[in-house]
Amino acid sequence: MSRAKESPEHRSITPGSDFLQLDVADAPAGGLSDWLAGRLRLAIADGRLPLGSKLPATRVLAGELRVSRGVVTETYQRLIEAGHVVGRGRAGTIVVAAPVPAPPMAPPPPGNRPRSTARSASGGLFAATPGLDVFDALRDIPARIDLSPGVPDLAAFPRAAWLRAERSVLEDLTPPDFRYGNPRGTPALRLAVSRWLGRNRGIRVDPGEVVIVAGVAQAIALLAQVLRADGIHRVAVEDPGSLGVRQHLENWGLETPPIPVDAEGVRVDELRASGAAAAMLTPAHQFPTGVVLDGERRRELMRWAGDGGLIIEDDYDAEHRYDRPPVPALRGMLAEQVCYTGSVSKLLAPALRVGWVLVPPRHLDAVVAAKRNADLGNPVLAQLVLARLMESGGMERQLRFVRKLHRRRRDAMIGAIRTHLPDAVVHGAAAGLHLMITFDAPFDDAELAAGALAGGVKVQPLSWHSQRRRSPGLVLGYAASTPTDIAEGIATIGDVRRALT
Repeated sequence: MSRAKESPEHRSITPGSDFLQLDVADAPAGGLSDWLAGRLRLAIADGRLPLGSKLPATRVLAGELRVSRGVVTETYQRLIEAGHVVGRGRAGTIVVAAPVPAPPMAPPPPGNRPRSTARSASGGLFAATPGLDVFDALRDIPARIDLSPGVPDLAAFPRAAWLRAERSVLEDLTPPDFRYGNPRGTPALRLAVSRWLGRNRGIRVDPGEVVIVAGVAQAIALLAQVLRADGIHRVAVEDPGSLGVRQHLENWGLETPPIPVDAEGVRVDELRASGAAAAMLTPAHQFPTGVVLDGERRRELMRWAGDGGLIIEDDYDAEHRYDRPPVPALRGMLAEQVCYTGSVSKLLAPALRVGWVLVPPRHLDAVVAAKRNADLGNPVLAQLVLARLMESGGMERQLRFVRKLHRRRRDAMIGAIRTHLPDAVVHGAAAGLHLMITFDAPFDDAELAAGALAGGVKVQPLSWHSQRRRSPGLVLGYAASTPTDIAEGIATIGDVRRALT
């Protein structure tokens, strides 16, 4: 008789009436799925359902609890979307990640103004002028629900596909491949990026023109150094526009005159009047408004560039679109006057720190020299794995998968805003990973963000991303949170909003 034991990583939890001591009588009326998902998350967090364990089949658990199978199926789907479990076909539903506990944070008492509580908890985070470390500080503060913009669904990272690509790369490597790489990037990734941009962004570029960088942030730093050396000291930015981008440019000694953005995109007439020789733009999905640069403005912008202006094009969120056709990149139409940059931070994960920059030939050698002086080049192994993933079609598959996921979460956020913030106007819903909301009534949006943080919900005030006075608002990320957390987070913001009026 075989004495082989079943691997603990694949041992099933024996289903039955004793499974987690679940009692449907404890569930609130009309909230079976919420209750069951909460009990399972708690069991995963405290180790009763360890990593590698298998949940009962939906049919079996539904039968034991005497509920419809749809209730259990919906519960499992919520856990899958949150990244706690994965469905593996006949192998069942496997626990793969435990929730990260956050210290409990009580919501602000009704009728009390929450500014002082939030400021004492966050060390003045929402002061009038954000500091250079404001985003680091916000990330470090624990919260029940994080609705910060610019983060994809990190639980959806394609671990299996990445591991397959990594094994394949390691099997093919020879000892010389472990040397220092070219500061431009590995030939394999530069080729993969050139093909990706051709397929997905309509950009025809030779691999030799691609420089691999540590994300868009480094691309901005390299370009800032090169432009300063070339005598350019003012780079116009969109208003509202990314506070982080503005801080990067100013860190390298560049002035950042604000150019207004309206429903058609950046005001090119204002850009021309500013006298700036260069402009940093997000034309495919403007941050934070979500506006797409329309046809007439594109023609105006190209005329401005034709007169000697230089465009730095951050192709922000270009691939994440839901309700509109793709928008061509400016680089594909005006290569000689556009520095183009993108990354995999929103496609896969910011942790990879891999991006690319395309520059006109007159700036290419200077950008490569700045990259060499910065770090000698990105890590080679990660580049080779990413190249293999891109060339295998894995990136396209991942994009199709997360589009569906993000669309559901966007819809959940819009529905919650309509319910809990009925006076808010929603902007930028057709694409991207975030929404911008604005309010007609005047108030301090930093105070609203501070109150939300006191209630355990992270958001960014619109005033952070604005150089000129404008309507108050918030910038809300939805891609990294489950629909349940999104609804709870927006409800908390609604409570704070009412307390402030």
